[in-house]
Amino acid sequence: MPLTLDTLRRYAVARTLFAPTTLARAIVKLGFVQADPIRAPARAQDLTLRHRVKAYRAGDLEQCYAKLDIEEDFFVNYGFLPRATQALMHPRTPKTAVSAERRVQMDAVLDYVQAHGVVHPRAVDAHFAHGKSRNWFGGSSNASTQLLDAMHFCGLLRIAGRASGVRTYSARTAPLDLPDPQQALDALVDVIVQKYAPLPERSLKELIGHLRSGVPQWAHLRRDAFTRAQERMGSATVDGQTYYWPADENPASRRHAPDDSVRLLAPFDPLVWDRRRFEHLWGWAYRFEAYTPASKRVRGYYALPLLWREQVIGWGNVSVANGQMHVALGYVAGAPPNDGAFNHAMEAEQANMRAFLGLPA
Repeated sequence: MPLTLDTLRRYAVARTLFAPTTLARAIVKLGFVQADPIRAPARAQDLTLRHRVKAYRAGDLEQCYAKLDIEEDFFVNYGFLPRATQALMHPRTPKTAVSAERRVQMDAVLDYVQAHGVVHPRAVDAHFAHGKSRNWFGGSSNASTQLLDAMHFCGLLRIAGRASGVRTYSARTAPLDLPDPQQALDALVDVIVQKYAPLPERSLKELIGHLRSGVPQWAHLRRDAFTRAQERMGSATVDGQTYYWPADENPASRRHAPDDSVRLLAPFDPLVWDRRRFEHLWGWAYRFEAYTPASKRVRGYYALPLLWREQVIGWGNVSVANGQMHVALGYVAGAPPNDGAFNHAMEAEQANMRAFLGLPA
């Protein structure tokens, strides 16, 4: 079967919306789950996982985190990933040199954390009284919190869990063997491609550039990593755009047939994350508008892309008030499909969303 925009679209949908499995297996299969604190109606990580984990409920990731072989850390952005993948990125070299005074503080805090097991930032602040410090966006925050964040970034600490949404910390056990930079970078690029394929060439290059968050110590090696990825990945030019995917996959396979499902996707779902690919595959521009002034929003504060079969045909804004879920839908064509199968699937998706949110049917 020739590789056309239609087959590429079906491939993109089928490979990422795999059959629901366990939470642990879904995270391994995804390779990385982006996190976002906004809850409208649930956090992005939960909205992403609900389509890929059997009987998933909002908050399950946070509740199960300590039992899973995963870490919360930076990758191409911030989120959750398998512990083995995180190990490839450490030890990180800080973007700015650590002063002698800062090193003394880190050593003292590390001793404290090792003695107490799991610590809350408030306990560290109360013990050390580090005071306030200017944060990256010009405001003021507890210096202890910033210190813990820096130690986490460097790999001295790990996120042990959350207490009422606040990250708690424990000491991270450093691996005995350090990763080979080239091999580690190639493995991290494979994670990127596994999650976001099929990827336009420019998007692949930009995502490898985003690895400066996960492995700033290897920033100078990213260009060669991109070249190696081009050589080992499957690729083709479709409608003037060169795409890349894992070499052992066949985008034109007849197995990528769409099902009669409606899905409301997270704004950062791997299917819609790459806005460049989104516009090429579906012919319209989706934008995340939570940080756009209300008067300038086109689709809504936290509009969820609306997937019907293999087409993203619109968006939905979902809210909960007085224990009831409310869904406001919009359509690129101005109206929903005149199709009884769509209506039935839309009802099923709303029922799934209510169950995910723990609301009555």
